[in-house]
Amino acid sequence: MRIGGLASGIDTETMIKDLMNAERIPLDKLHQDRTKLEWKRDAFRDVNKMLADFDRNLIFNMKLSNTFNTKIISSTQENAVRATGNAGANSGTYRIEVKQLATSAINVGDPSKMNINSEDTLDPSMGPIEFSTYNKDGEKIDHSYEIQSGDKLSDVIKRINGDVDSPVRLTYDENANTVILEATRTGQYNKDGQEIEFEEGSFFTQLGLTQSAESGAQNAEFKYNGAYEVSTQDNHYQLNGVTFQFLNKTEGEATLNVTNDIDHTVDKIKEFIEAYNEIVDKITESQREQVFRDFPPLTDEQKSDMTEREIELWEEKAKSGMLKGEVALSSGLTSMRSSWYSAVKNDGAFTSLTEIGISTSADYLDGGKLVIDEERLREALADDPDSVQKLFSNNAEGEGRGLINRLEDAVEGTISQINQRAGKATSVSLDGYALGKRMEDINSRIENFERRLEQVESRYWKQFSEMERAISMMNQQSNMLMSNFFPAQGQ
Repeated sequence: MRIGGLASGIDTETMIKDLMNAERIPLDKLHQDRTKLEWKRDAFRDVNKMLADFDRNLIFNMKLSNTFNTKIISSTQENAVRATGNAGANSGTYRIEVKQLATSAINVGDPSKMNINSEDTLDPSMGPIEFSTYNKDGEKIDHSYEIQSGDKLSDVIKRINGDVDSPVRLTYDENANTVILEATRTGQYNKDGQEIEFEEGSFFTQLGLTQSAESGAQNAEFKYNGAYEVSTQDNHYQLNGVTFQFLNKTEGEATLNVTNDIDHTVDKIKEFIEAYNEIVDKITESQREQVFRDFPPLTDEQKSDMTEREIELWEEKAKSGMLKGEVALSSGLTSMRSSWYSAVKNDGAFTSLTEIGISTSADYLDGGKLVIDEERLREALADDPDSVQKLFSNNAEGEGRGLINRLEDAVEGTISQINQRAGKATSVSLDGYALGKRMEDINSRIENFERRLEQVESRYWKQFSEMERAISMMNQQSNMLMSNFFPAQGQ
C-alpha cells in the first residue's frame, strides 16, 4: 500500500490519480477505436448471415422444379382413387376404373387343431420355425427363426413381428385361441400356389394352421383411360409422373384432373422477392445512415454515470453509419441488381422478368427493389410454367444463365468479399480478415500503452516520495534550528 503526504500534507494519491487520468486519454481512444471495429465487424456479419440464409433457402428453392411445377389433382371419386404428381407430371385429364384392390395373403388357424398352450414354455426342439415366401420376381425366399430356451408363444410372435425384414405378421387372439398368419404386403407373388409356404407337421401346423387355408392374396386391377388394363401388386401405380392411389373399387370410371398449382408458385416467388427486397433495404439503409462523429463509443467510466436508456440512445447514434461507404456492400448490391437486367437466351417463351410481370421499382428511394404484377405473373405461369422456370434457373453459362443462377453468383461473391473484410462467424483468429488485423494492431498498442502507464505511475510515486523525503529532511533541520535558537525553558 502506498501512503503519501505525511510530510507535505498533500493528497498524493488523488493527485497521482488525476495525473494518470490525463495520461490515460490516448488509451481510452484506443479502446474506442477497437470497439468501433468490433461493431463494424458484427454489422458486416449480420448482413452476411442474412445473405447466407437467403442463398441457402430462398435461392435454393427457386432452382427446384417443384417450385414451378407442383401439381393439384382432383378426383371425381375421392373415396376410391386419388393421385399425387411430381414436377414432371403431365397436366391433363385421366380416367381410371378400379376393378379390384390389392389385398394381402391371410391364413386363419383352426383352434381345434391348436396343440400349443399360449402360457406354456416352448421346447426348443420344436424349432426352428421355417417358412418360405416369394419376391417380386417370383423367386422363393426361405426364412428361419430359432425357438430359444424359456420362450413362450408370445416371445416367438414378438421375434418374428419385430424383425424389420420379416414378410409376415403373426397374431394370437386369446379370446378365440386362434393364430392368424398374414403377409405384410399386398399382392400376388406366387402364381402357382400359396404366398406363405410351410411344411405339414411344422411349428405352424401345431398352431392350427394349414397351408391350404390361405386366402386373400390378389393384385389390384384397373383400366387406364378406357383402354390400358393394368395388374399391380400394390394399391398404387405411377404413370407420366402421376402416382394413383387406390382406396376402393370405382363406380365405373373416375376422372382425375391434373393442373399446375399456380397459387403455390406465386407464393414461392412472393416469398423470394420479399426476402430479396429485405436485403436491398438493409444494404441500402446501411449506405444512407448518418454518421454521428460526436458520438464515440462510451468508456466504462462514462457509462457508470448514465442510465441504461441514455446508454442505449447514445450507442444507437454511435453505431449509425457503421457500414457507410463500404465497397463490399455497395458493389455487392450493384452486382445483385445487375443480375436482373440482361436477357436470358433460352428456348423458352420468356427472356426477361418484365415479360412475366416482375420489374424494378420506379422509386429511386427503393434502391432497386422488385415489384410484382401478380395478374401478369399468373398468366405467364398458366401459359407456360416451364418457360418461367427456365427464365429463373436455366442451368447454362454466359447469356443463357438463368436469373437465379446469376443472382446466386452475385450473392456468393458478396459473401466472399464480406468474409475478407469481417471474417466468418466461426473465425477464431483475428489475423484471417482485414478488420481483425486492425484489431490485432490496436490490441498490441493497448498492451504497450498499459505497460507504459504502469511505468509512468511508478515514476510519479517515486517523484512524490522523493519530494516527501526532502520535505521531511527540511522539517527536521528546521526543528533543529528552532531548538538551537530557542532552547527549552528550564535548561
